[in-house]
Amino acid sequence: MRRQLLIMTSLVALVLFCTAQAFARDITVRGRLGRTVEAGGWLILTDAQKYLILNPQRFQNETWFREGTGVEATGETKEDVVTTYQEGIPFEVRSMRPSDEGTGGGTAGAVASRRLTRVLVSGDSIVQAQPDTAIISISVITQNKRALDAQTENANRSDEVVRVLKAAAGAGAEVKTSGYNLQPMTVYRENQPPTITGYQASNSVTVTMSDLTKVGAVIDAAAQAGANNINGVLFTLRKDRPARDQALADATREAIGKAQTIAQALGGRVSRIVEVQEGGVTPRPVYEGELRNQAVMARSSAPTPIEVGTLDITSQVQLIAEIETAQ
Repeated sequence: MRRQLLIMTSLVALVLFCTAQAFARDITVRGRLGRTVEAGGWLILTDAQKYLILNPQRFQNETWFREGTGVEATGETKEDVVTTYQEGIPFEVRSMRPSDEGTGGGTAGAVASRRLTRVLVSGDSIVQAQPDTAIISISVITQNKRALDAQTENANRSDEVVRVLKAAAGAGAEVKTSGYNLQPMTVYRENQPPTITGYQASNSVTVTMSDLTKVGAVIDAAAQAGANNINGVLFTLRKDRPARDQALADATREAIGKAQTIAQALGGRVSRIVEVQEGGVTPRPVYEGELRNQAVMARSSAPTPIEVGTLDITSQVQLIAEIETAQ
């Protein structure tokens, strides 16, 4: 009998010990209710920390359960729980009641003396980067009284231009036909029907190359081979991810800085970012301009000078910030 009593006493002590250990992480949190970035989520906001309520559905039917209400909650923190946004310390609430103390350690009526204001701000950024790709548009234009003769002459000259372009641009370049056109040349006289005086054939070739030092040499080679219309040169950026990321980050920082400035002017602080929208990241290509007369100039002994400028990459961000101010 004594032995059984000793065993029962040990079991009761073990249960009490385990119970004490189970609630070792129980805490009481005093703060105000707030919404999370994730839809349907709720937080308890204190001056020093955010607590993510893991079981808000248990209290959502209460009339006092709404954003900004001061509450006192008792429960257990769940350090092993990982949520999608991890906006605060995971907190499983056992009991919760409304309280006049809106922030931990605050005075009575603290929540009533605070209000939340939302502001819409935007941030813009321009990042300059060096282009890594050149796109050259070149055309061969021929004219003749007969359409077949204009086509034949154009084909012969275009074949020579393409061959020369591939050699001048190098193995890594892309040379392709971007357009072909054959149309009559028409003369219009007053009170007379239009008269076709001949035909014009046009074959356009686009060269895409990464060696920007060869751009001038490619233009010269095309002109010497028979190209008589250099439409223009466009410099762009293929590997633009680092520059785009930097522009987006700078625009975001500018928007947050504006929100903080507004909050300071109102005598408050930014409590959270409610929503962020990216306005887009746009690279602005650098044009060397139209070079229609360059084909004639390139036949001279002087090489064509090409200066590569910088590329502007712009980004815009809009965000909604929640500002907490005193009434």
